[in-house]
Amino acid sequence: MSGADAIVIGAGINGLTAATVLVRAGRSVCVLEAAAQVGGMANPRIAHFLYNLSPLVRADLGLGRRDWPFATHPLPSVALDPGGRHVVLRGDEARLAGGGTPPEANAWRDMHARLTRYGAVLRQLAEAAPPGLEGGLTSAAGLKQMLRLGWFGIAMKRLGRRDMREFMRVLLSNAYDMILDEMPDGPLAGLLAADAVRGGAVGPRQPGTVLSLIYRMGHGGAVSLPAGGMATVTGAFERAARDAGCRIETGAQVTQIVIEGDAVRGVETADGRRFDAPLVLGSGGAAATCALAGPAHFDIEAQRRLRNIRARGTAAKLNLTLDALPEISGLPADLMGARMVLAPRADYVERAMNAAKYGEISDAPVIEMVIPSLTDATLARNGGHVLSAIVQCAPHDLSGGWNDAARDRLRDRALAALAEVAPGLPDLVTEAEVITPADIEAETGAPGGHWHHGELSLDQILTLRPASGMGRYAIGPNGLFLCGAGAHPGGDVMGLAGRNAARAALGAEGGR
Repeated sequence: MSGADAIVIGAGINGLTAATVLVRAGRSVCVLEAAAQVGGMANPRIAHFLYNLSPLVRADLGLGRRDWPFATHPLPSVALDPGGRHVVLRGDEARLAGGGTPPEANAWRDMHARLTRYGAVLRQLAEAAPPGLEGGLTSAAGLKQMLRLGWFGIAMKRLGRRDMREFMRVLLSNAYDMILDEMPDGPLAGLLAADAVRGGAVGPRQPGTVLSLIYRMGHGGAVSLPAGGMATVTGAFERAARDAGCRIETGAQVTQIVIEGDAVRGVETADGRRFDAPLVLGSGGAAATCALAGPAHFDIEAQRRLRNIRARGTAAKLNLTLDALPEISGLPADLMGARMVLAPRADYVERAMNAAKYGEISDAPVIEMVIPSLTDATLARNGGHVLSAIVQCAPHDLSGGWNDAARDRLRDRALAALAEVAPGLPDLVTEAEVITPADIEAETGAPGGHWHHGELSLDQILTLRPASGMGRYAIGPNGLFLCGAGAHPGGDVMGLAGRNAARAALGAEGGR
């Protein structure tokens, strides 16, 4: 038997963040990870970019410039066009890869400014637990929540009457119509539509899909490629946790959360060990965490809500080893290291997602890719290169199930799509690894293999994330908290869900 002040289940980015915040607040913490390595969804086999890492998380973990092992300068995004008229985005600037300005450049500049203003309002809500009214005006906690709601109201008012009305309108809108109301359908519209549904199981015509674009813009919308890959990111988080005093055990699968007298008492692992602690934070999905505690500790309504959380991933990972650098028609060599997105039109994205909705692999998938060996030659062998791609529209619940033949089919369709912009690429492939959403769920525990542990939609954000009654991290028995991407504010490599959950747990010590 081993004891600590708190146990964190899972050593992904959010789990490590939560653990480090707790330790730096003076608590003893043990992190138990079922896999052989830390990282979770940020494992370099699965993730390739650093999205929207919160500066608050870096500050709380003590990750200053000297502790951060790589540059985080934003990469440009290239909207690939089979006709060779690729559009390059750097912030609010849109340029043609071959020189000149695309006709939609001004529309993009205006949209970028507007969505960034709206996103700044949501960012304030993302950086703490969702405000609630349970404390009323009779407690310090209740007054603090009322103050946060007041600041949110002020932020909304500062938008101005016209922008505030527009913000409320577009929040309920679909990304497809919003984008095409302002620019013609083409590579830039396709890239924006793809970003609006990245990692999700809906198409850009789905109401509310503007929300994810606003979320992304509110956190800066920056994408960076870590030198050495995502392993350097997970390594930095692991070092921060260990240096602060966290105990981390890998290969330690938690099989039960021990509850006595409606309060957490610790956990048990698959090898028969028990770890005692009055606080347990689960970084996996809400349903999986609650299952470890046992259904007896949740009422029928809570169990129904858990079953209805939408978390079915549609994004697969394709890792390619190439014997040479591919050529992309019309793309200059200095842009080959950019983030590249194959989504030639918004309509292309919608049709690709339609296939996934019906359990099929799209004939023409949406693909986000990068060639990380261009910036770090150690990632490749014998002068070759590696290409990392996220292939959207690969449903978790594939009709007929995932097997080797289905993986080969996904690989072949992805390569055929890439050949539209890089005709010689398929012939350069020497090795290919396909990681499906089902594989991601099996390896990381992410519900449905979903990149955000659940849809980022209007009915699964703020106090409704992951579900109504579970939106402020504390769930069920006293001392049990959610700290993963399934909790507020959601996915990307932000770390905010872990940070917020740890702060909520510290504030709740002594009972709820």
